[in-house]
Amino acid sequence: MKFDHIPNNVDLDSDRKLQKALLRWLPNYLDWWRDMGPSDFAADQVYLRTAISVESGGWAHFDYVKMPDYRWGIFLTPFEGERTIGFGDRMGEKAWTDVPGEHRSELRRIIVTQADTEPASVEQQRLLGHTAPSLYDLRNLFQVNVEEGRHLWAMVYLLHKHFGRDGREEAEDLLQRRSGSEDSPRILNAFNKPTTDWLSFFCFAMFMDRDGKYQLASLAESGFDPLARSTQFMLTEEAHHLFVGETGVQRIIRRTAELMKTAPAEDVTAVGGIPLDIIQRYINDWFSVSVDLFGGEDSSNAANYFATGLKGRYKESRSRHITDHVALEGVYDLDVVDGERLTTRELPLRRAMNSVLLDAYVEDCERALRRWNGELESAGLSDRLSLPSRRFNRGIGVYSGHTFDLFGNLISNDEFEARRSEWLPTEADKLYVESLMKPCFEMGKIAGWIAPPNRGINQHGFDYEYVRFTDDPYLRA
Repeated sequence: MKFDHIPNNVDLDSDRKLQKALLRWLPNYLDWWRDMGPSDFAADQVYLRTAISVESGGWAHFDYVKMPDYRWGIFLTPFEGERTIGFGDRMGEKAWTDVPGEHRSELRRIIVTQADTEPASVEQQRLLGHTAPSLYDLRNLFQVNVEEGRHLWAMVYLLHKHFGRDGREEAEDLLQRRSGSEDSPRILNAFNKPTTDWLSFFCFAMFMDRDGKYQLASLAESGFDPLARSTQFMLTEEAHHLFVGETGVQRIIRRTAELMKTAPAEDVTAVGGIPLDIIQRYINDWFSVSVDLFGGEDSSNAANYFATGLKGRYKESRSRHITDHVALEGVYDLDVVDGERLTTRELPLRRAMNSVLLDAYVEDCERALRRWNGELESAGLSDRLSLPSRRFNRGIGVYSGHTFDLFGNLISNDEFEARRSEWLPTEADKLYVESLMKPCFEMGKIAGWIAPPNRGINQHGFDYEYVRFTDDPYLRA
């Protein structure tokens, strides 16, 4: 494959050294995709969106393509004149086009951590195609997968371009780690979590990809200009992943509400639906895992990243609500455990940057919950779904090592364990949901546990041929 076949706006043709490095990495990437990408669908034609340029008419080009032939491009948002650092101690200084030596290790760590999440999610989802509830959903799964692959390319480009031998070695390591591996797991624990059913997948895209949105948006403020411009473009694709997750859960809720009206005693398990209490437990699980991705609420690393201009707040340069971009005087009130009770402690604002980012994330999730509950209200049901407290079921940060109920009240470990099956998915829940995961590959048809979407892709209807199979897909299920 020649570089004129890889869409890019970074002038790959003129950089022979970079070409050589990426050409050496490319076969290993394709080997990884064949081994760990979506299984058993490599020969099928999928109606995919491909970015071929950053212009409005180029970043969303639709056509049928085999996934191994997908054109993984490398794009930065267009250069718009000299940019300055917009926050921290170096606010107002010219943004860096090359890696500052004093920040080399921190920037490499940031890029590698972000890059590692991209192939990890593909690995977590690689078997889901076998149980897709419709062609529409199968196509959306594959769209998410190929774009996560493209996001890996975006980060690997930065490693090869700006970090020399260290970057090349990190790029190779990205293809060696495996989600869930005991010997070589992915960097962040959440990306080693099994995703074996479509309710989990939709929750993953809703909550974990939403974390990705906020991490990418904070990196889009970075004083390292190539990183900022890479993540800005990645956000245009990430929006579709969030749409898949949010509307996917919403469609399950809509179908459950429909079935509750006819099922005996509203027991939707009798008619092949997913009960609201199981959906709630999945929400509790995936939300709490995603909250851990923001890191510690009190973080010296977050303070350092902000001070040095490496990572800003969500919409740091564009939000009218942020007026103090130096953040030396502000404080953040954080609830912490003091013995057997919660007390409030003031943190210097810079040390609380992870908490500030998490606040924006939780507000966004609450908006989605209001939309989901609107489905229940429209169906005339009194049931409502909710987010657990951000203190619930934490493995990282100031609340890890302590146990809380769904409302954030401090409780004993014994009480938590006694109520675990009430709050988090049980093995019986998972087995039941997995029992519903039967493929539906007929155009215009859909599995009975989920409602069809309100609209299709790119002005096509739900009954469009979103995947063209080379042979009978049911033989692979």
